[in-house]
Amino acid sequence: MYHKTLPYRIFSIFNNVFLTILSLLCLLPLYHLLMVSLSASAPANAGLVTFWPIGFTLEAYAKTFDNSNFLSSLWVSVERTVLGTGLALIVNTLAAYALSKETRVFRARNIYLWYFVVTMLFSGGLIPGYILILKLGLMNTLWALILPGLVAVFNIILLLNFFRTVPKDLEEAAFIDGAGYFQSFIKIYLPVSVPVIATVSLFMMVGHWNAYFDGIIYIRDSEKLPLATFMQTIIVQADMTKLDPEAIANLSQRTIRASQIFISALPILLVYPFLQRYFVTGIVVGAVKE
Repeated sequence: MYHKTLPYRIFSIFNNVFLTILSLLCLLPLYHLLMVSLSASAPANAGLVTFWPIGFTLEAYAKTFDNSNFLSSLWVSVERTVLGTGLALIVNTLAAYALSKETRVFRARNIYLWYFVVTMLFSGGLIPGYILILKLGLMNTLWALILPGLVAVFNIILLLNFFRTVPKDLEEAAFIDGAGYFQSFIKIYLPVSVPVIATVSLFMMVGHWNAYFDGIIYIRDSEKLPLATFMQTIIVQADMTKLDPEAIANLSQRTIRASQIFISALPILLVYPFLQRYFVTGIVVGAVKE
């Protein structure tokens, strides 16, 4: 058989070794960050920590979780990710379902589709977006972080192409039994679209969790900052005023930053393994046109 040939075995071994090395290269920086956060301040500041903690201590994590600003930012990011992903899934799946219909069923389909595509290629810009949020009274609120990115055209296209692969006979049988479009969407399309929905959900969750720039623009109070914006403030801008002064005195900034970065990356690392098995299927099938 093909899979037992010598060239295929050589390729499989080389491929597995290459992917293992690549995976380690991706994980080593995060592992090093964890070791720094578990080390004492002196070796961490001296750059002596590599892949094993020196002077093992959990003090950096204790100070991090004792920091009210960090905890409030963490909660804001959780709220943003959950609400933003949930609402975006509802809006994008409904839009994709409608746009997946043929023109004989939805005559204005091409008009609406081009309307969405144009918004993906061209945007109003930063200043008009800021003025819009200001006029709507959404400044310094959670909705200023969620509503502007509620409709993602790229995700709609992925969902749309996946919905087109669903056999039309299933929906026609549902219509014969008295179902409407909404019932067909809920009971037929959604159950068979788990792979692409999981893939799109992963895109949305990562996007919301890692977004920091909109927090800089729209949020004024430090306790309402999302976690990514909070981390950008204390790491990139080196603004340590949001940290506990006692923590700065007793610990190095490097260990505190390392612990906060690791904690901020941990939720996505925990969620990804549960969605990974749907990821490849959702990308491949969602990109195939009927």
